[in-house]
Amino acid sequence: MSGVGVLAQPGGDRPWWWVEPRGGTDGGGGGAAGGGDLKHSDGPWMRAAGGAEGLVALLGPVKAELGRAHQGLAAGAGELSALAELGTVRASWERRIETARDECRSLAGKLRAVTATQSEVNETVKGSFDRVRVAGSGAGATSGEKP
Repeated sequence: MSGVGVLAQPGGDRPWWWVEPRGGTDGGGGGAAGGGDLKHSDGPWMRAAGGAEGLVALLGPVKAELGRAHQGLAAGAGELSALAELGTVRASWERRIETARDECRSLAGKLRAVTATQSEVNETVKGSFDRVRVAGSGAGATSGEKP
């Protein structure tokens, strides 16, 4: 064995996004003749957006906590030359915290936008298939010839 493996998926060997075609995996009812439905949910995208927003909230008080941790440090440090460096490091961390919060805010909005885009694309694709006529499917059906 190569040492590289695939983690087991909940509910079997298929990845979390896999949807079995109608009729199961035995070939009956699946494929082009029976057709399957690709189903998706906005749930994973919305949970990811919520997670990004959660990170924004969790990082919110960090800057203030960092400030409180540095209070009184100058008075107790005396003539330490590292004190100036500590201020530079603190400022750097404060910028990083704000950058991370901004990135998470942006990511949350983008993840939520995916659900809207996905729904629009689904409706467009569904509409294009609704216009397809299948031979023998009722009045006005064609056998593939151009009208």
